[in-house]
Amino acid sequence: MNINLQIAEELNLNPSYVENVVQLIDEGNTIPFIARYRKEMHGSMDDTTLRTLNERLEYLRNLDERRHTILNAITEQGKLTDELAAAIEEAKTLAALEDLYRPYKQKRRTRATAAKEKGLEPLASLLFEQVPDCPAPEAAASAYINEEKGVASVEEALQGASDIIAEMLSDDADIRSSLRDFINASASLRSLAATEEDSVYSQYYDFSEKVSKIPGHRVLAINRGEKEGFLKVSVELDRDAALQRLRRRVIRPGSASMQFVRNAADDAYDRLIFPSMERECRSSLTAMACDGAIKMFAQNLKPLLMQPPVKGKVTMGLDPGYKNGCKVAVVDGTGKVLDTAVVYPTFSEAKKEEAISKLTALIKKHHVAHLAIGNGTASRETEQMAAEMLRRIGGGQAYAIVNEAGASVYSASPLAAEEFPDYDVNLRSAVSIARRLQDPLAELVKIEPMAIGVGQYQHDMPEKQLAETLDGVVEDCVNAVGVDINTASMSLLQRVSGLTKATASNIVKYREENGIFTDRSQIKKVPKLGPKAFEQCAGFLRVPESAQILDNTAVHPESYKAASMLLNLCGYSLDDVKKGGLKDLRTKFEAAGPQAVAEKCGTGVPTLADIISELLKPGRDPREDLPPVVLRQDVLEMKDLREGMELTGTVRNVIDFGAFVDIGVHQDGLVHISQISSKYIRHPSEVLRVGDIVKVKVLGVDEKKGRISLTMKL
Repeated sequence: MNINLQIAEELNLNPSYVENVVQLIDEGNTIPFIARYRKEMHGSMDDTTLRTLNERLEYLRNLDERRHTILNAITEQGKLTDELAAAIEEAKTLAALEDLYRPYKQKRRTRATAAKEKGLEPLASLLFEQVPDCPAPEAAASAYINEEKGVASVEEALQGASDIIAEMLSDDADIRSSLRDFINASASLRSLAATEEDSVYSQYYDFSEKVSKIPGHRVLAINRGEKEGFLKVSVELDRDAALQRLRRRVIRPGSASMQFVRNAADDAYDRLIFPSMERECRSSLTAMACDGAIKMFAQNLKPLLMQPPVKGKVTMGLDPGYKNGCKVAVVDGTGKVLDTAVVYPTFSEAKKEEAISKLTALIKKHHVAHLAIGNGTASRETEQMAAEMLRRIGGGQAYAIVNEAGASVYSASPLAAEEFPDYDVNLRSAVSIARRLQDPLAELVKIEPMAIGVGQYQHDMPEKQLAETLDGVVEDCVNAVGVDINTASMSLLQRVSGLTKATASNIVKYREENGIFTDRSQIKKVPKLGPKAFEQCAGFLRVPESAQILDNTAVHPESYKAASMLLNLCGYSLDDVKKGGLKDLRTKFEAAGPQAVAEKCGTGVPTLADIISELLKPGRDPREDLPPVVLRQDVLEMKDLREGMELTGTVRNVIDFGAFVDIGVHQDGLVHISQISSKYIRHPSEVLRVGDIVKVKVLGVDEKKGRISLTMKL
């Protein structure tokens, strides 16, 4: 089947759009570029759909490549029949392909291999055929006794024949497919305690659930429990029922060798087929669980990166700690470091007063507006100290708790050392925390996405798959927001469509040597940034200092002519764009007929709609439309919580069984999936995403265990 048509059917997409997207990908266009600037060619698919299409395209092309490799390998052996070739061509999955190839693969030495070397393959074939006039197995085997070949008795001949039949059955694609379906429908994943020691895995010490129903987070938890030595795990299947399925396929009643073949089939199942299928089943469960977890991680990462920035304000970053104190960094509205300090508010009451005095002086000296407090060790005590300090100052400052996951990874990285060569590792993390409040996206791109910590079991994921997925999310977010080419760090620039680490570095170097960029066309002068790279990156790079207002929008240079034509048709000019006087632009566009206007402008309606959005708000940041960050002035403690209390919180993480919400008491509360909505939902992500501001009610508080139960059913 044509791969493009198959993708269109599977994803329920227009075949012509799929053809176009595949062509665009093959031409070297990036997903963000295709999503934003080629909407007419794909019907305005979003970046998520385009990435899903691309992933499926890669899988099917790899499958096709493997198909041809297998066909060539079997052909070289002289064993390819028309029937086998047709089966290989029709195989829809890698597992089905490998099943068909299994009998022809080069194998390590097995019992069946040894039996074939002894000349027992004809005996195995004779007995397996089970023809009515077939001699009894013992009689047939007596003709194959040959001490020179290592067959000293009838028993040894029969054992060798049985081994050959067992391997043949184990390699049979139809048998494996049938048993795979049976396992997927009927088997259970079983876990038992491997130790008497209590652990976080105690709920799995005697646990069983159908493989067809077990959720991914349980699979990953059980896998980790097994890896850490707390669990023994197996796949349970009704052996008798499975053997019946196998026997029905191979036994012919009435034959003298029927019982012999039956015994060989049972041996094949116990020794070869089920152990192999059990490994395959667990591998498949793990792969599906990882796919789900990676998708969940990606869903959580996107809103975290797209959190609204708190720009233009002097911010104090506090990286809490006990032994090494609380590290402090004050940065200006652009993120430039103004001052640093270390205070010790947890050492004693006197040290706490000293910390308040020192920080108050810094706040007044630099006119600090916001405090960003990391949520790690000693965060609670630091927050209490900060709240008390702000009450004393009484100047209107506010604080926010910032997720500091990955800050230590960044502060110890070569990138941080290059950015802050004169600062201690600990002080770098305080700078990072302050900047995370000012512009989360610009700061978080400096950290490996998997270190940001908004998933579950991320350390158990296939590293390459996780990295590729999360890198795609970062790329989409960066390009959705756009990047100021004159202020962006190399970390941010290299995430822009069409740019690499080398070209991003060259942009920074060009900026340092020649001064700021004054128009988009100047980007073409950057060494090693060719026409294709310019095409891919230009629309995502903003040049606020340019005299051409369109250079500070997401309008691509290829559409400048269309934008000017649109303005002229609606009675406006580029000067009106600068003055913000286009209130009726959309109305005039609709009144003139979008399709007619698009034809006159030489472009499509979706592109013109995007151009209008940019002309109405040049330089706009899409994150500004999202709920603002919750800034606090006072602190709430766990002991202050009461059952039934209603609070406003921020969703910090969304997982398979619920969501964790920050309600300002340092310990995030859990909203179980059953408490998220009055309507049935299959997954919390249907309703919630990281960064959402939600109203919750306290169901219960366990101070001893540090657990807070919340509900959104108000």
